[in-house]
Amino acid sequence: MVLKFFVGGNWKMNGDKKSLGDLITTLNTASLNDETEVVCGAPTVYLDFARSNLDARIGVAAQNCYKVAKGAFTGEISPVMIKDCGVEWVILGHSERRHVFGESDELIGQKVAHALESGLGVIACIGEKLEEREAGTTEEVVYAQTQAIADNVKDWSKVVLAYEPVWAIGTGKTASPEQAQEVHEKLREWMRANVSEAVADSVRIIYGGSVTGANCKELGSQNDVDGFLVGGASLKPEFVDIINARA
Repeated sequence: MVLKFFVGGNWKMNGDKKSLGDLITTLNTASLNDETEVVCGAPTVYLDFARSNLDARIGVAAQNCYKVAKGAFTGEISPVMIKDCGVEWVILGHSERRHVFGESDELIGQKVAHALESGLGVIACIGEKLEEREAGTTEEVVYAQTQAIADNVKDWSKVVLAYEPVWAIGTGKTASPEQAQEVHEKLREWMRANVSEAVADSVRIIYGGSVTGANCKELGSQNDVDGFLVGGASLKPEFVDIINARA
């Protein structure tokens, strides 16, 4: 079964109204593959701006949210606020949230549960650090991270799983297509054994970690790679080439 290709752009803490406005114009006027679902992760202060200006065929995601709807949580945003801006997705568990901001598997699981209950789609991120890969514990790490997410998901149709080896994010080192395929395949087997056959066959597992216009076609041709979560390149015109990797 060929799943609908999914390309997310994670703008991270980058851009201003001028540069993002230019990017939005580029995306709105580009010829994008109809068979690909595209979602742009905008900084919180620009969610409204992105949603108001991007073409309706392009989705928008928040880059994080909290695990409850409202309250005394200074600096946080909730899924209900995200939805109020017309935004339908949130990225959760990104390695920068885990390793820069110290978010635990448990907290990420709670956020996933609340975001889904609130009606948002979730791009849930997992991935091992370099020392974990070198120690041969990649599977152990990503299975534990996936378990914490899976325990909190009732409806998998609203979840995209993003495998992002931490050693490949923003480093210019990309997992080889074979390395990406190997982990994606093992994740699908894990889903088959621990969630269900149906979910394993239908959940999209996307790859992130220094995806560029130059390497996207080969990565995207792998059997179990159902799309990308793109960092730096999502702020450049080459994002269009990545969206069209399967065209």
